[in-house]
Amino acid sequence: MPNLRKKLPSANALFVFEAAARCGNFTRAAQELYVSQPAVSRMLARMETHLGVQLFERMRGGIVLTENGRILYRKVSEGFSGIEAAIREIEARSTGVESVTLSVSTAFTTHWLMPRMDRLNRAFPSVDLRFQLISGRIGGPLGEVDLGMRFMTQNEMDDNTVLVMPETLLPVCNPRYDEQRLADPAAEHDDTVIVMDDGERGWHDRFAAFATHRRRAALMLSFNDYAIVVQAALLGQGIALGWLNVVSHWIAEGALRPAEQELIVTPRRCCLVSPPHRTMRPVVAAIRDWVIEETRADMRLVDHAYPALGVRDALKQGGLTLN
Repeated sequence: MPNLRKKLPSANALFVFEAAARCGNFTRAAQELYVSQPAVSRMLARMETHLGVQLFERMRGGIVLTENGRILYRKVSEGFSGIEAAIREIEARSTGVESVTLSVSTAFTTHWLMPRMDRLNRAFPSVDLRFQLISGRIGGPLGEVDLGMRFMTQNEMDDNTVLVMPETLLPVCNPRYDEQRLADPAAEHDDTVIVMDDGERGWHDRFAAFATHRRRAALMLSFNDYAIVVQAALLGQGIALGWLNVVSHWIAEGALRPAEQELIVTPRRCCLVSPPHRTMRPVVAAIRDWVIEETRADMRLVDHAYPALGVRDALKQGGLTLN
């Protein structure tokens, strides 16, 4: 340790370096550290001068690590992760409570997790569950969390990734809305289509009923948060695109139903991902496995309630076999 102190301008330089390397931007690192952007820039310039090597390439719109910077960042991240794990273990020993932070969408939290929160609390009574919530499309870096839900292709999955289920889509509505159409099945049915953003405005045309004009999108409701999209469908405001990993609880409960007996399985996978720089604690692995088993239990219930949907075959097509 005495030698390490001599090799750095200050111990704080490591925290500044780690934040800048992780954020890829001096301004975002400064915001995280509650200091000014020039202060971050000066500290890192001092650190580079002290070490005698360049750690960052300054580019328009951000920074990238040099080869030397990547070597240092890898070891600093490992060291910080080990220190944080030790502190968490000490806290857990003293309080009997472990905190676990999940990076998930507001929709998944509202419509999948909250209805079963009692079961989660019973399964993990000594866990303080915290959230990094994402509205709209889920994505982005995991940051300082223990576990995140992300959609990715097979090629993007690695050792830190566990499959929950393939991305599976279907049109959903509440029973009252659907019964209005079933009352006169021969008539052309004008639908109110609920969308999350401009990227999904034409989602209904991917399904045969709309592509063949048996159903017609007459009106459209647009929201910027998928949690509100699902809530609007629950209230009978129209027909929404359902991500099965989010709406499965409401389908199993009967609050939502498939508007058409058709599923689409995409090449993407719904996964639970752990940050590569953070050691996976046993409690985090146990919560991950609990989410996966609960999800697959929902799939079995949906398959039983709507056998014509072909949930088992659809999931098998995406690489998941239900027991």
